[in-house]
Amino acid sequence: MKKTKQLISILLVLTLSFSCNNTNKQKKQDDNTISGKLIIFHAGSLSVPFKQITEEFNKEYPNVKIILEPAGSRKCARKITDLNRDCDIMASADYKVIDNLLIPDYADWNIKFASNEMSIVYNEKSHYANEINKNNWYNILLKKDVAFGRSDPNSDPCGYRAVLTSKLAEKYYNQNGIVKKILAKDLNYMRPKEVDLISLLEANAIDYIFLYRSVAEQHNLKFLILPDSVNLKNPELGEYYSTVSVEVNGKKPGEKIAHKGEPMVYGVTILKNAKNKPAAEAFTKFLLSKNKGAKIMEQNGQPSVIPSNTISYSKIPDKFKQFVKK
Repeated sequence: MKKTKQLISILLVLTLSFSCNNTNKQKKQDDNTISGKLIIFHAGSLSVPFKQITEEFNKEYPNVKIILEPAGSRKCARKITDLNRDCDIMASADYKVIDNLLIPDYADWNIKFASNEMSIVYNEKSHYANEINKNNWYNILLKKDVAFGRSDPNSDPCGYRAVLTSKLAEKYYNQNGIVKKILAKDLNYMRPKEVDLISLLEANAIDYIFLYRSVAEQHNLKFLILPDSVNLKNPELGEYYSTVSVEVNGKKPGEKIAHKGEPMVYGVTILKNAKNKPAAEAFTKFLLSKNKGAKIMEQNGQPSVIPSNTISYSKIPDKFKQFVKK
Protein backbone atom coordinates (compact mmCIF):
# COMPACT_ATOMS: atom_id res chain seq x y z
CA MET A 1 0.00 0.00 0.00
CA LYS A 2 2.84 2.33 0.99
CA LYS A 3 4.67 1.59 -2.25
CA THR A 4 1.49 2.26 -4.22
CA LYS A 5 1.11 5.70 -2.63
CA GLN A 6 4.77 6.50 -3.35
CA LEU A 7 4.32 5.42 -6.96
CA ILE A 8 1.21 7.62 -7.33
CA SER A 9 3.10 10.60 -5.85
CA ILE A 10 5.98 10.08 -8.27
CA LEU A 11 3.58 9.86 -11.21
CA LEU A 12 1.82 13.06 -10.12
CA VAL A 13 5.14 14.93 -9.88
CA LEU A 14 6.20 13.67 -13.30
CA THR A 15 2.83 14.61 -14.80
CA LEU A 16 2.95 18.13 -13.37
CA SER A 17 6.56 18.55 -14.47
CA PHE A 18 5.72 17.36 -17.98
CA SER A 19 2.69 19.68 -18.12
CA CYS A 20 4.70 22.72 -16.95
CA ASN A 21 7.48 21.98 -19.42
CA ASN A 22 4.94 21.66 -22.22
CA THR A 23 3.28 24.94 -21.23
CA ASN A 24 6.64 26.75 -21.12
CA LYS A 25 7.67 25.22 -24.43
CA GLN A 26 4.32 26.20 -25.98
CA LYS A 27 4.66 29.79 -24.69
CA LYS A 28 8.22 30.00 -26.00
CA GLN A 29 7.07 28.56 -29.32
CA ASP A 30 4.18 31.06 -29.49
CA ASP A 31 6.55 33.93 -28.69
CA ASN A 32 8.90 32.85 -31.45
CA THR A 33 6.13 32.55 -34.02
CA ILE A 34 5.20 36.20 -33.48
CA SER A 35 7.71 38.06 -35.58
CA GLY A 36 8.18 40.59 -38.34
CA LYS A 37 7.82 44.36 -38.57
CA LEU A 38 5.34 46.19 -36.35
CA ILE A 39 4.55 49.83 -37.20
CA ILE A 40 3.17 52.04 -34.43
CA PHE A 41 2.03 55.63 -34.95
CA HIS A 42 1.77 57.38 -31.60
CA ALA A 43 1.42 60.75 -29.90
CA GLY A 44 4.65 62.60 -29.21
CA SER A 45 3.89 62.53 -25.48
CA LEU A 46 4.09 58.72 -25.61
CA SER A 47 7.65 58.68 -26.97
CA VAL A 48 9.44 58.00 -23.67
CA PRO A 49 7.11 55.32 -22.25
CA PHE A 50 6.65 53.59 -25.62
CA LYS A 51 10.40 53.28 -26.06
CA GLN A 52 10.64 51.64 -22.64
CA ILE A 53 7.63 49.43 -23.34
CA THR A 54 9.19 48.35 -26.64
CA GLU A 55 12.40 47.31 -24.87
CA GLU A 56 10.48 45.20 -22.36
CA PHE A 57 8.18 43.75 -25.01
CA ASN A 58 11.17 42.62 -27.09
CA LYS A 59 12.45 40.60 -24.14
CA GLU A 60 9.33 38.45 -24.50
CA TYR A 61 9.03 38.75 -28.28
CA PRO A 62 12.59 39.13 -29.61
CA ASN A 63 11.63 38.47 -33.23
CA VAL A 64 9.39 41.52 -33.57
CA LYS A 65 11.00 44.62 -35.05
CA ILE A 66 9.05 47.60 -33.76
CA ILE A 67 9.06 50.88 -35.67
CA LEU A 68 7.85 53.77 -33.51
CA GLU A 69 6.73 56.87 -35.37
CA PRO A 70 5.78 59.80 -33.11
CA ALA A 71 3.79 62.82 -34.29
CA GLY A 72 0.82 64.91 -33.26
CA SER A 73 -2.08 62.50 -32.82
CA ARG A 74 -4.21 64.13 -35.52
CA LYS A 75 -1.21 64.07 -37.86
CA CYS A 76 -0.80 60.36 -37.12
CA ALA A 77 -4.41 59.80 -38.14
CA ARG A 78 -3.94 61.88 -41.31
CA LYS A 79 -0.99 59.72 -42.36
CA ILE A 80 -3.40 56.79 -42.30
CA THR A 81 -6.47 58.43 -43.85
CA ASP A 82 -4.88 60.86 -46.33
CA LEU A 83 -1.48 59.33 -47.14
CA ASN A 84 -2.46 55.64 -46.91
CA ARG A 85 0.63 54.88 -44.84
CA ASP A 86 1.05 51.36 -43.50
CA CYS A 87 0.33 51.23 -39.78
CA ASP A 88 -0.55 48.43 -37.36
CA ILE A 89 -1.26 50.32 -34.13
CA MET A 90 -2.37 53.90 -33.53
CA ALA A 91 -2.07 55.39 -30.01
CA SER A 92 -3.54 58.86 -29.56
CA ALA A 93 -3.15 61.47 -26.82
CA ASP A 94 -6.90 62.03 -27.20
CA TYR A 95 -9.04 58.95 -27.69
CA LYS A 96 -11.53 61.05 -29.67
CA VAL A 97 -9.04 61.40 -32.53
CA ILE A 98 -9.50 57.68 -33.14
CA ASP A 99 -13.28 57.94 -32.77
CA ASN A 100 -13.57 60.95 -35.09
CA LEU A 101 -10.96 60.25 -37.75
CA LEU A 102 -10.40 56.47 -37.90
CA ILE A 103 -13.64 54.74 -36.88
CA PRO A 104 -15.40 53.16 -38.77
CA ASP A 105 -13.40 53.25 -42.02
CA TYR A 106 -9.93 52.44 -40.70
CA ALA A 107 -10.54 50.93 -37.26
CA ASP A 108 -13.40 49.18 -35.47
CA TRP A 109 -12.69 49.87 -31.80
CA ASN A 110 -10.88 52.12 -29.34
CA ILE A 111 -9.56 51.42 -25.81
CA LYS A 112 -8.87 54.27 -23.38
CA PHE A 113 -5.72 53.42 -21.46
CA ALA A 114 -4.03 56.38 -19.72
CA SER A 115 -4.52 59.94 -18.46
CA ASN A 116 -2.54 63.16 -18.12
CA GLU A 117 -2.86 66.87 -17.29
CA MET A 118 -1.92 70.23 -18.77
CA SER A 119 0.81 72.32 -17.16
CA ILE A 120 3.03 75.32 -17.88
CA VAL A 121 6.59 74.10 -18.41
CA TYR A 122 9.78 76.16 -18.09
CA ASN A 123 13.40 76.07 -16.91
CA GLU A 124 15.61 78.02 -14.50
CA LYS A 125 16.58 80.52 -17.23
CA SER A 126 12.98 81.39 -18.17
CA HIS A 127 12.04 85.02 -17.60
CA TYR A 128 10.22 85.39 -14.27
CA ALA A 129 10.91 81.76 -13.36
CA ASN A 130 11.10 82.75 -9.71
CA GLU A 131 7.84 84.68 -9.82
CA ILE A 132 5.41 82.57 -11.80
CA ASN A 133 2.68 80.78 -9.85
CA LYS A 134 -0.81 79.35 -10.31
CA ASN A 135 -2.39 82.78 -9.84
CA ASN A 136 -0.30 84.92 -12.21
CA TRP A 137 0.93 82.58 -14.98
CA TYR A 138 -1.34 84.03 -17.67
CA ASN A 139 -0.05 87.55 -16.93
CA ILE A 140 3.55 86.29 -17.13
CA LEU A 141 2.93 84.68 -20.53
CA LEU A 142 1.52 87.93 -21.89
CA LYS A 143 4.54 90.04 -20.92
CA LYS A 144 6.42 91.54 -23.91
CA ASP A 145 9.78 90.09 -22.86
CA VAL A 146 8.36 86.57 -22.51
CA ALA A 147 7.98 84.04 -25.35
CA PHE A 148 5.95 80.85 -25.06
CA GLY A 149 5.20 77.92 -27.33
CA ARG A 150 2.26 75.64 -27.98
CA SER A 151 1.51 72.97 -30.53
CA ASP A 152 -0.80 73.30 -33.53
CA PRO A 153 -4.43 72.49 -32.61
CA ASN A 154 -5.00 70.98 -36.07
CA SER A 155 -2.09 68.56 -35.68
CA ASP A 156 -1.94 67.75 -32.01
CA PRO A 157 -4.36 67.29 -29.09
CA CYS A 158 -1.95 69.16 -26.82
CA GLY A 159 -2.48 72.13 -29.13
CA TYR A 160 -6.24 72.26 -28.79
CA ARG A 161 -5.93 71.43 -25.10
CA ALA A 162 -3.78 74.55 -24.72
CA VAL A 163 -6.71 76.51 -26.18
CA LEU A 164 -9.19 74.77 -23.87
CA THR A 165 -6.93 75.44 -20.87
CA SER A 166 -6.80 79.14 -21.81
CA LYS A 167 -10.57 79.30 -22.09
CA LEU A 168 -11.03 77.58 -18.73
CA ALA A 169 -8.50 79.99 -17.23
CA GLU A 170 -10.47 82.98 -18.48
CA LYS A 171 -13.54 81.60 -16.67
CA TYR A 172 -11.73 80.46 -13.52
CA TYR A 173 -9.78 83.68 -12.96
CA ASN A 174 -12.63 85.87 -14.26
CA GLN A 175 -10.27 87.61 -16.69
CA ASN A 176 -12.20 88.52 -19.85
CA GLY A 177 -10.06 88.82 -22.95
CA ILE A 178 -7.03 86.72 -21.95
CA VAL A 179 -7.91 83.92 -24.39
CA LYS A 180 -7.78 86.26 -27.37
CA LYS A 181 -4.48 87.73 -26.19
CA ILE A 182 -2.86 84.35 -25.51
CA LEU A 183 -3.94 82.85 -28.85
CA ALA A 184 -2.66 85.88 -30.78
CA LYS A 185 0.77 85.91 -29.14
CA ASP A 186 3.98 84.12 -30.22
CA LEU A 187 2.43 82.29 -33.18
CA ASN A 188 5.92 81.88 -34.67
CA TYR A 189 6.64 79.40 -31.88
CA MET A 190 3.75 77.08 -32.74
CA ARG A 191 4.92 73.58 -33.71
CA PRO A 192 3.25 70.40 -35.10
CA LYS A 193 3.60 68.43 -31.85
CA GLU A 194 4.27 69.37 -28.26
CA VAL A 195 7.65 67.64 -27.85
CA ASP A 196 9.06 69.73 -30.75
CA LEU A 197 8.94 72.69 -28.37
CA ILE A 198 11.32 71.20 -25.82
CA SER A 199 14.42 71.96 -27.91
CA LEU A 200 13.32 75.60 -28.16
CA LEU A 201 13.01 75.77 -24.40
CA GLU A 202 16.37 74.09 -23.85
CA ALA A 203 17.97 76.59 -26.27
CA ASN A 204 16.27 79.42 -24.34
CA ALA A 205 14.49 80.57 -27.51
CA ILE A 206 11.25 80.44 -25.52
CA ASP A 207 10.50 80.76 -21.82
CA TYR A 208 7.39 78.63 -21.36
CA ILE A 209 5.37 75.85 -23.02
CA PHE A 210 1.79 74.65 -22.73
CA LEU A 211 2.70 71.02 -22.19
CA TYR A 212 1.63 67.76 -20.56
CA ARG A 213 2.90 67.28 -17.03
CA SER A 214 4.15 63.78 -17.94
CA VAL A 215 6.45 65.15 -20.67
CA ALA A 216 7.87 67.70 -18.23
CA GLU A 217 8.59 64.93 -15.71
CA GLN A 218 10.11 62.64 -18.35
CA HIS A 219 12.49 65.41 -19.47
CA ASN A 220 13.26 66.70 -15.95
CA LEU A 221 11.81 70.13 -16.67
CA LYS A 222 10.23 72.52 -14.21
CA PHE A 223 6.46 72.79 -14.41
CA LEU A 224 3.66 74.75 -12.85
CA ILE A 225 0.75 72.72 -11.50
CA LEU A 226 -2.47 74.41 -12.58
CA PRO A 227 -5.78 74.32 -10.65
CA ASP A 228 -7.95 71.30 -11.46
CA SER A 229 -10.57 73.67 -12.89
CA VAL A 230 -8.04 74.52 -15.61
CA ASN A 231 -5.74 71.51 -16.13
CA LEU A 232 -8.23 69.03 -17.68
CA LYS A 233 -7.17 66.37 -15.19
CA ASN A 234 -10.08 65.77 -12.83
CA PRO A 235 -12.74 63.25 -14.04
CA GLU A 236 -15.22 64.77 -11.58
CA LEU A 237 -15.03 68.11 -13.43
CA GLY A 238 -15.97 66.70 -16.83
CA GLU A 239 -19.21 68.63 -17.00
CA TYR A 240 -17.42 71.88 -16.14
CA TYR A 241 -14.67 71.26 -18.71
CA SER A 242 -17.34 70.74 -21.37
CA THR A 243 -18.49 74.36 -21.03
CA VAL A 244 -15.60 75.35 -23.33
CA SER A 245 -14.78 74.07 -26.81
CA VAL A 246 -12.45 74.54 -29.77
CA GLU A 247 -12.89 73.88 -33.50
CA VAL A 248 -10.31 71.90 -35.49
CA ASN A 249 -10.17 70.63 -39.06
CA GLY A 250 -12.36 67.61 -39.85
CA LYS A 251 -11.98 64.66 -42.21
CA LYS A 252 -12.79 66.67 -45.35
CA PRO A 253 -11.43 70.04 -46.57
CA GLY A 254 -13.43 72.84 -45.01
CA GLU A 255 -15.05 70.54 -42.46
CA LYS A 256 -14.73 71.44 -38.78
CA ILE A 257 -14.94 69.30 -35.66
CA ALA A 258 -15.79 70.85 -32.29
CA HIS A 259 -13.81 69.49 -29.35
CA LYS A 260 -15.39 70.13 -25.99
CA GLY A 261 -13.22 70.23 -22.91
CA GLU A 262 -13.05 66.93 -21.05
CA PRO A 263 -10.63 65.01 -18.81
CA MET A 264 -7.51 63.97 -20.74
CA VAL A 265 -7.56 60.32 -21.84
CA TYR A 266 -5.35 58.42 -24.31
CA GLY A 267 -6.74 55.84 -26.75
CA VAL A 268 -5.28 52.91 -28.70
CA THR A 269 -6.52 50.78 -31.60
CA ILE A 270 -5.32 48.22 -34.11
CA LEU A 271 -5.98 49.20 -37.72
CA LYS A 272 -8.31 47.10 -39.85
CA ASN A 273 -5.64 46.58 -42.50
CA ALA A 274 -2.77 45.98 -40.06
CA LYS A 275 -0.22 43.82 -41.85
CA ASN A 276 1.06 42.19 -38.67
CA LYS A 277 -2.06 41.46 -36.60
CA PRO A 278 -0.43 38.83 -34.32
CA ALA A 279 2.34 41.22 -33.26
CA ALA A 280 -0.10 44.14 -32.98
CA GLU A 281 -2.36 42.12 -30.69
CA ALA A 282 0.56 40.94 -28.56
CA PHE A 283 1.92 44.49 -28.17
CA THR A 284 -1.50 45.96 -27.37
CA LYS A 285 -2.12 43.32 -24.70
CA PHE A 286 1.35 44.02 -23.26
CA LEU A 287 0.66 47.78 -23.28
CA LEU A 288 -2.64 47.42 -21.43
CA SER A 289 -1.51 44.81 -18.86
CA LYS A 290 -1.27 46.09 -15.29
CA ASN A 291 2.21 44.79 -14.46
CA LYS A 292 3.67 45.42 -17.90
CA GLY A 293 2.91 48.38 -20.15
CA ALA A 294 0.45 50.06 -17.79
CA LYS A 295 3.07 49.98 -15.02
CA ILE A 296 5.61 51.69 -17.29
CA MET A 297 3.03 54.32 -18.25
CA GLU A 298 2.36 55.03 -14.56
CA GLN A 299 6.08 55.41 -13.88
CA ASN A 300 6.19 58.06 -16.61
CA GLY A 301 3.41 60.18 -15.13
CA GLN A 302 0.56 58.79 -17.25
CA PRO A 303 -1.76 56.90 -14.87
CA SER A 304 -3.84 53.98 -16.12
CA VAL A 305 -7.60 54.32 -16.61
CA ILE A 306 -8.09 50.59 -17.22
CA PRO A 307 -10.68 49.09 -17.20
CA SER A 308 -12.28 51.91 -19.16
CA ASN A 309 -15.67 52.61 -20.68
CA THR A 310 -15.96 52.34 -24.44
CA ILE A 311 -18.71 52.96 -26.96
CA SER A 312 -17.22 50.24 -29.19
CA TYR A 313 -17.51 47.38 -26.65
CA SER A 314 -19.21 45.00 -29.09
CA LYS A 315 -16.32 45.44 -31.53
CA ILE A 316 -13.55 44.87 -28.97
CA PRO A 317 -11.79 41.51 -29.58
CA ASP A 318 -12.45 38.98 -26.80
CA LYS A 319 -8.78 38.94 -25.80
CA PHE A 320 -9.04 42.64 -24.90
CA LYS A 321 -12.45 42.56 -23.15
CA GLN A 322 -10.66 42.37 -19.77
CA PHE A 323 -9.38 45.93 -20.29
CA VAL A 324 -12.77 47.58 -20.92
CA LYS A 325 -16.25 47.82 -19.47
CA LYS A 326 -19.61 48.60 -21.05
